[in-house]
Amino acid sequence: MAKNLVIVESPTKVKTIKKFLGSSYTVAASNGHVRDFPKSQFGIDVEHDFEPKYITIRGKGELLASLRKEVKKADKVYLATDPDREGEAISWHLASALKLDEKKMRRITFNEITKNAVKASLKNARDIDMDLVDAQQARRMLDRMVGYEISPLLWEKVKRGLSAGRVQSVVLRLIGDREDEINAFIPEEYWTLNAVLNIEGTKKPLEASFYGTDKKKITIGSAEELEKILAEIKDKLYEVKEIRTGERVRKAPLPFTTSTLQQEASKVLNFSTQKTMRIAQQLYEGIDIKGNGTTGLITYLRTDSVRIADEADAAARKFVEEQYGEQYVGKNTQVKGSGKKIQDAHEAIRPSDISRTPVLVKESLSRDQFRLYQLIWKRFTASRMENAVYETKSVKIGVGGYLFTASASKVVFDGFMAAYTQDSEDDEKGSGSLGNITKNSVLTLKELEKKQHFTQPPAHYTEAALVKSLEELGIGRPSTYAPTITTLLARRYVVKENKNIYMTELGEVVNNMMKKAFPSIVDVNFTANMESLLDMVEEGKVNWKTVVSNFYPDLDEAVREARKDLEAVKIEDEVTDIICENCGRNMVIKYGPHGKFLACPGFPECRNTKPYLEKVGVPCPKCGKDVVIRKTKKGRKYYGCESHPECDFMSWQKPSTQKCPQCGGYMLERGNKLMCADEQCGFVKNNKSREE
Repeated sequence: MAKNLVIVESPTKVKTIKKFLGSSYTVAASNGHVRDFPKSQFGIDVEHDFEPKYITIRGKGELLASLRKEVKKADKVYLATDPDREGEAISWHLASALKLDEKKMRRITFNEITKNAVKASLKNARDIDMDLVDAQQARRMLDRMVGYEISPLLWEKVKRGLSAGRVQSVVLRLIGDREDEINAFIPEEYWTLNAVLNIEGTKKPLEASFYGTDKKKITIGSAEELEKILAEIKDKLYEVKEIRTGERVRKAPLPFTTSTLQQEASKVLNFSTQKTMRIAQQLYEGIDIKGNGTTGLITYLRTDSVRIADEADAAARKFVEEQYGEQYVGKNTQVKGSGKKIQDAHEAIRPSDISRTPVLVKESLSRDQFRLYQLIWKRFTASRMENAVYETKSVKIGVGGYLFTASASKVVFDGFMAAYTQDSEDDEKGSGSLGNITKNSVLTLKELEKKQHFTQPPAHYTEAALVKSLEELGIGRPSTYAPTITTLLARRYVVKENKNIYMTELGEVVNNMMKKAFPSIVDVNFTANMESLLDMVEEGKVNWKTVVSNFYPDLDEAVREARKDLEAVKIEDEVTDIICENCGRNMVIKYGPHGKFLACPGFPECRNTKPYLEKVGVPCPKCGKDVVIRKTKKGRKYYGCESHPECDFMSWQKPSTQKCPQCGGYMLERGNKLMCADEQCGFVKNNKSREE
């Protein structure tokens, strides 16, 4: 009997796949990559056509020796690493490291770890796709060039241990740009006006919102404007001007891609991107299901395609018909349009078997595994179902030359929402009794509700919002989102508080340096264009070495210029007038993972350290002592009083020495403006010191 060897990436898959194949198959795992660039050298021969130098990853020698023994016994070797660029590259590295004979080596891929998928992959075995390998090699080399060339510069100019990455640096810039927007934001006042109206013959009142006039919508910008409108409608008659009824369709959702799964799991389950990917990997590789053994529950988790295999689509529609009824089966499944290339070799993320409902496998899963599987299962089921249909009604009410509007909607057919709802959208929207209102209804005013509001700054990025932006801008690919965010958090360039991501002082230093010295590296369009070039390498339209050779000279030149021109960020060993109470020396400012701190220069004899409270030259608005820069526990910067906790003054924006001429309160610096800290006052003026 012929002996066959199947090599997969993860040891978890070995048991699952072995179960599907007969005794003539041996299944082994490579444990991910087996070769990479050396850590101590650049690993790219710039002089000889950018030839890469790969070596065996430390610790993988024994594993490769074991695989070589299995290869000798085998008549045929199947490389079954993951079905993406990286998996293709791992297969290529394995073929090289194991010195596989091309005649007995074949590449197989499967999108789900099921018996049918694995058996089908053996029938469709192919050669290694070198276009995919070259696209991955180009990406790895570009990342290597940026990391290897720029990271030492950061060590030299800022502090040891820092790193720069091709995608990481752009993401850091996006976060920094958002913080700049927030800091420069000036709130603007506006008012809302609602009329609560009684309808003759109806107990429930109707609430209508101020719209404007027949000709245009009006935003009420001040109390004076509001009073003018109130005066003009006082004691006037409220009349029904127009009633419109209609239908609104809410489309069934698309099945999950990597990006949308990360976003939804963050919003609904409060999972970080890293946690989502870790648990999805477990569901994909296989869970020990009672009565079934180890079973892969979902399809491959790194994908930007919403395509579904015909077989899975038919099974899902049959399931929907049996469980919900024929009218619930989707007739026209929507397909996502996208400007960028979709890696359509993959399917969307879906259950490997739709009849394996979350309830059936709940006992075999951990709480988090169950919640993520349920989310994926419900979303996929809903994607094969009909749209939801709402009945809508809108009313225009006239009074004194102005219009108020009210609208309501109710579900007349729940469609996909029988299986899955994306948000807390109510079945019925709007308030009041719109069902009974007619053109002849008599309306009487019960009360007018007026509220003052202020416009809000852009929201800080959450992991979900950041992933959405990266996808929209074409930065990175599904596999890069989670590790990029994880790296920024691990380096302490950013911190996460209550889901929001904030830049740390260290992140600001690195971001500013990257923007100054390497504007193209942190340019969003440049990075997105590079992704498009890598896609073209994958399609066989562009030679991978052309991409690399065009990129490197500009980078090398920029690094040389930066090394010469950039001033080192002198944030260590700045002597202060604060005396060390242990040994009497003047303490110095050091820079650590959390930012600046005070340390005794007598280290290691004297190990005294204390927080560094940098004064900003502004007296505390509450007690008159100095305002200093403080940090939250996670490293986010704010302004507080030096006598904390006795004085509880705190502000996210830097306070000014100038008083508000309108109310006498203290002012805050926001970009090039000064604004009163009291939003109710709302005074704003130009900050001359900034302009100079």
